[in-house]
Parts: sequence; C-alpha cells; structure tokens
Amino acid sequence: MNLLRFAGRAPFVLFWIACGLLAVALLYPWAGLAARAWMNRNWSRMLLVMCGVSARVQGRPLRDGPVLWVVNHVSWIDIFVINSVRATAFVAKSEIRRWPVIGWLAAGAGTLFIERGHRHAVRAVSRAMKVRFDRGEAVGLFPEGTTSEGLDVGAFHSSLFEPARVAGVSVQPVALRFLHRGRRSGYAAFVGEETLVANLWRVLGARGIAVEIVFLPALQDDGTPCSRAEWVARARLAIRESVAGPD
Repeated sequence: MNLLRFAGRAPFVLFWIACGLLAVALLYPWAGLAARAWMNRNWSRMLLVMCGVSARVQGRPLRDGPVLWVVNHVSWIDIFVINSVRATAFVAKSEIRRWPVIGWLAAGAGTLFIERGHRHAVRAVSRAMKVRFDRGEAVGLFPEGTTSEGLDVGAFHSSLFEPARVAGVSVQPVALRFLHRGRRSGYAAFVGEETLVANLWRVLGARGIAVEIVFLPALQDDGTPCSRAEWVARARLAIRESVAGPD
C-alpha cells in the first residue's frame, strides 16, 4: 500500500514542484510582494495536500505586519507548513540551499540562508532580516539549528533573536506537533543520517500524517528591561510546553 500511495502521489508532487520552479523563474521577477505572498501561501497549501499531509492551525497567528516566528524544527515540511498560513522568509542553514528541488524551492520562497561557522554570517543575516521587517514581512527562525523527532525541544541559539528585539518586532513562538494516524509521532521527522529521498519515500507513502501548528501568545514587552537570553528562554519554554504536552 505504501508503494501504491507513493506512486499515486509522486507524479503530482513532481508536477507541482515544476510549476513552482517555473513560477519562481517567470512570475516572481514581475510580481509585487503581495502577489508573491499569495503564490507562496497557496502553492504551499496545495503541496501539503499532494503529499498527504493535513495542517491544522491552533491559536492566533499574527497575519499582518512584521513578526518573528520562532519554530521548533522537525522536517523539510516545516517551511511549507508555515508558509501555508502566511508567506514567511525563513532563516535556514546554507546546506538546505544545496538540496535538490527542496533547496531550490526554499530559495525561491525567499529563504535567508546562513553560512554556519562563518565569522560575519550572523551580521549579514541580521541585516537581511531587518530589510524584511521594514517591509512588514514575517520572518521564521528555527533556533534549535537542527531537526528533532518533534517530541521535545533542544537548546536554542540566541543570536538571531536580536534583530527583532532591536527593531521592536513581535516575537511569536510557534509549536509544530506532528501526528501519524492520530497519535503524536516522529514518523515524518527528517533526522540523523537519513537522506532526503528516503524521507520523501516514507512521507509520500504514508497515510494519516498531520501537523498541528500551534501559534502561542507573542512575547510581550512591558517596558521592563529584558535581556536577549530571557526572551530566548521564554520562547523555548512556551514551545516546549506545547510540544511535550499531552497528546
């Protein structure tokens, strides 16, 4: 049955990816911000449908104005799950850009790639984030820096919280809770030494994969001096309580 589901979905997914690449090459250069956001959002929604992944929004996402969405990281699916709610420029490791197809689409969707280990990488991405905030866009951040099975949350890297804090932009924690056949599961997680092809085989051949996108209350600035470390700790605690909560 897995083989039949994979064989039934894969051609549609490949076709839709080809459409996405053509849109990035031919339409994006002429489209305004609003048009590109509309295309990103609806293309991502259809991709999830073709992959057999259902997405359920909980809470109140900040849909207008600049925002930093801080998200736990489970899979290559995550970027498209969030973009299905609102077009979002994610900060991602530069390795993703070199992934076949997925990397090209991520780049076309406006992902900001960071060269980890490079001396000026954080500064360059911070400037790019500020540009997006100034345009009223949403920026997404995976502060764990790597994927997990999605049943807990790892340590957060704090440096890329600073552009939002300095600009006075709202920081909204977002918890991704993956399920398989109605139960919390790491089935769709892209972790360890697994290849992208192997993960695609498992996801496209499965049924019952769902993602709960839990938009938690934005971190509020009440005027009390608050360090970056405190902001990071509050965001991580909020996400961890949601991710590790009851099924």
